[in-house]
Amino acid sequence: MTQIGGYVPASTRAGLLGVHSMDHVSIEVPDLEAARRFYHGFGLRVVESGGGLDIFTQVHAHRWLRFVEGPGKRLMHVSFGAYARDMPRFAAHLAALGIERLAPPPGMADDGIWLRDPDGTLLEIKVAEKSSPGEKTRAEFISAPANLRAMPTRDQMPVAVPRRLSHILLFASDIPRAIDFYCRVLGLRLSDEAGVVAFLHGVHGSDHHLVAFAQSGGPGLHHVSWDVASVQDIGVGAARMADLGFSRGWGFGRHVLGSNYFHYVRDPWGSYSEYSCDIDFISADHDWQAMSHTPENGFYLWGPVPPEDFAHNYEIG
Repeated sequence: MTQIGGYVPASTRAGLLGVHSMDHVSIEVPDLEAARRFYHGFGLRVVESGGGLDIFTQVHAHRWLRFVEGPGKRLMHVSFGAYARDMPRFAAHLAALGIERLAPPPGMADDGIWLRDPDGTLLEIKVAEKSSPGEKTRAEFISAPANLRAMPTRDQMPVAVPRRLSHILLFASDIPRAIDFYCRVLGLRLSDEAGVVAFLHGVHGSDHHLVAFAQSGGPGLHHVSWDVASVQDIGVGAARMADLGFSRGWGFGRHVLGSNYFHYVRDPWGSYSEYSCDIDFISADHDWQAMSHTPENGFYLWGPVPPEDFAHNYEIG
């Protein structure tokens, strides 16, 4: 394990420029009804809109995912939130770096800044309220007192209710290049890396990672991660999804980088939604020391062996 230098904390430089949140992810899938069934079962609110589906949590008014129908599963774009005061600075920053600004996709608003990352993934920077947390999200670990039944019967099992989108993991063909681009262009900061995977956080305070990258032959979406309140919610969510026919996945376990408890459920197209609890948090005023780990030492602390195809990018075959 070695420390990586060069990533200065948010509050130590005047005029800091950086996106503050993951706003939403737009995904094309071949079957909107399958998407509805999966994400409704996962505990999320699914709303028809403009011929597609918008995904919300039950407890948050923010739209986190957008699904449209197409010939196959494909990551369409990733939208990041920024403060209004920073939008002119982002425009000047991109011009100074020689980053080409693009016209918005058909039907999208033209008030954001559109660009592509080195793998061709379409990105948006837009004015949005900060949806990433401003402090460590509380996790619940409650032990029942004596003389009380702690759990309901199986037929009374509650539904897990995700509270918010925590992060996404994208495939990248060149991890160091992705780190450089997202830090230099979007103002994110490296949290940790382990050779074939890297994790970046927001400089205005965020979970250990807003976006992560896994090595692949091309771009794509590996998983979206949803914060839940407890380990109990992780287990309840995994059990409910298995009852609905979505038993493939990975978990229950605990990660090393981010430290969150997890269970991944595989969706109908080979990517995953993760129930996540108690992830590390990095404050805006904290100098987080990015570390470099070996892949085998930076994946998970305990849990079952992951499926052989867990890191396979089905968007490129």
